[in-house]
Amino acid sequence: MNQFAQVPMKAIGPIKIVGPVVNEEVLVPLATYEIPVWPSTNRGAKVSRESGGIFTTLIDERMTRSFAVEASNAAQALIVASQLKARKAELETVVAGCSRFAKLVDLHFQVVGKILYVRFEFTTGDAAGHNMVTKATEQLLYWTEQQYPALRYVSVSSNYCIDKKVSAVNGILGRGKYVVTEIIIPREVCQKTLKTTPEKIVELNTKKNLLGSIIAGSLRSANAHFANVLLAFYLATGQDAANIVEGSQGFTFAEMQGDAVYFSATLPNIIVGTIGNGKDLPFVQENLQLLGCLQARETGDNSRRLAVICAAAVMCCELSLIAALTNPSELMRAHVAFERNQSEVK
Repeated sequence: MNQFAQVPMKAIGPIKIVGPVVNEEVLVPLATYEIPVWPSTNRGAKVSRESGGIFTTLIDERMTRSFAVEASNAAQALIVASQLKARKAELETVVAGCSRFAKLVDLHFQVVGKILYVRFEFTTGDAAGHNMVTKATEQLLYWTEQQYPALRYVSVSSNYCIDKKVSAVNGILGRGKYVVTEIIIPREVCQKTLKTTPEKIVELNTKKNLLGSIIAGSLRSANAHFANVLLAFYLATGQDAANIVEGSQGFTFAEMQGDAVYFSATLPNIIVGTIGNGKDLPFVQENLQLLGCLQARETGDNSRRLAVICAAAVMCCELSLIAALTNPSELMRAHVAFERNQSEVK
């Protein structure tokens, strides 16, 4: 018998988003047990409407899988790697033969001892693409073994991908949708809505997100809590929630621009889709419809829209938390008020 875990869910916003992918105000559903995420994201959404919107740029998109094979020695592994690079057109044909939507865009390799690791990068249309790229990589592995029979199979997934684990390679080479969000917040909005000043936001971001992350040894990550909204958004829209591991690696940046604050959240690894596992659940369909991500668009447009909205929601809550932390005790008071229905910490 199928059972379902119930997670509280609420639509917040609307968030005003500006850019070529999304250019409108959007209500965003978030499913979470962390109740303060809703009012905090809502406060950021209000700032977006008061400050001309969140400007969004989709930098890149690709989904990855990597296989590993063993050669007789490192020199032989290098020869195979070089030849695979030169035969990319043939590899593209292999992928086209097993998928209507997967397109091979690039490949990279590493040689460790006599083991060859090959990382393939694909576009996957409106799907997040986990299964699609695994199937394509499996066919590429079969083809490689036929072309180079001296190679020995190690694994169709070799961790050079790298899936649901913290790494440097995903930020450098890309995995998922790479989205940058930006907003310029006037001083009066900072003071009225965020209850702080532009200078305090810039100073705290430097001392907490940048320096604090460095001393903690964070890997390609300098943010306050991207994971909170990513998880809430992923659960509400039927995504593979484990992908918040690489998704939460990203950067918050702030600087003064005249009398206003420029605030940016960069998320290089947003992994979302609008078709595939979990997307046929009634509540997911309702939420994707609310987000405008079930339209008859060109392949991939719905998932791009979803990623951009996700990034904007993450920015809203990130901004609100940074603002709250500039004021002593505000964070704890908010948690107590929203989670325990108390008016003050006792």
